[in-house]
Amino acid sequence: MASMRDIKRRKESIQSTQQITKAMKLVATVKLQRAKTRAENAQPYFDKMLETIRSILVRSGQVNHPYLIPNGAAKKAVIVITSNRGLAGGYNSNVVKQLAEQGMGPEDTIIYGVGRKGIDYLSRRGYEIAADDSDVINEPLFSDADMIMKKVLEAFMAGEIGEIYLAYTFFKNTVVHIPRLIRLLPVDVGPIEGTADAKADQEEKTEEKSHEKVTPMNYEPEAEEALDLIIPKYISSIIYGAFMEALASENGARMQAMDAATSNAEEMIAKLSLAYNRARQGAITQELTEIISGAEALN
Repeated sequence: MASMRDIKRRKESIQSTQQITKAMKLVATVKLQRAKTRAENAQPYFDKMLETIRSILVRSGQVNHPYLIPNGAAKKAVIVITSNRGLAGGYNSNVVKQLAEQGMGPEDTIIYGVGRKGIDYLSRRGYEIAADDSDVINEPLFSDADMIMKKVLEAFMAGEIGEIYLAYTFFKNTVVHIPRLIRLLPVDVGPIEGTADAKADQEEKTEEKSHEKVTPMNYEPEAEEALDLIIPKYISSIIYGAFMEALASENGARMQAMDAATSNAEEMIAKLSLAYNRARQGAITQELTEIISGAEALN
């Protein structure tokens, strides 16, 4: 059985850790409120952009544009959005697991990393890290998303990569965060689950069934020239929306993790207090027994 001194030291150590986890929980809560507000403010634009691009492409017919057809390159690029710090439960690991679940191995995947945790994890497993923009996730701006878009788009047009994906965490609410892996290029006209576009998709399908033909899309100027301007903006919007969702998810996950750690510390402190009291009672009982035994021996 541990001595009273060992129990006391262990209890003090846990109490110090508990103070840290409480402070981190409060900081994460404040950051979550700010990130949640930004994500909610960006969501309407994010959803409308998805809806608009999908509507345009569905009605465009057979448009011969490099962004809409595979270029034949074998490698895939994945923009992986994680955090720069840990202590967020399974937030980071759930994002990078998406690659393994979709069969994207190190031999045919290039990583454009945003967040040191994801970059460190993937580099240890042999993935090629083409870019490290970890500082972006601290205070993401639309210009940051535009910068990353230009990097991956340049590689796509050069034939270095054949497909571009985005791995991030969708913020549903404070306790539910859903890891996602979506394709950016070639453009997928299907809706992304959880967006307003996905919710309206079923209604649109029902409406289209009542019409034999879909109204064609007319471009001014030509379709290729218009798509050169529209699709990069579309990709930047998706990446920026993912930044907002990921930042809110990170702080939500960290708040939950620190709350759980604080609760566990309270349970451990309670158990150690009980063990300390028992040890103290045992020591007092032993001392009394020794005093009584000594007094009887004198008599």
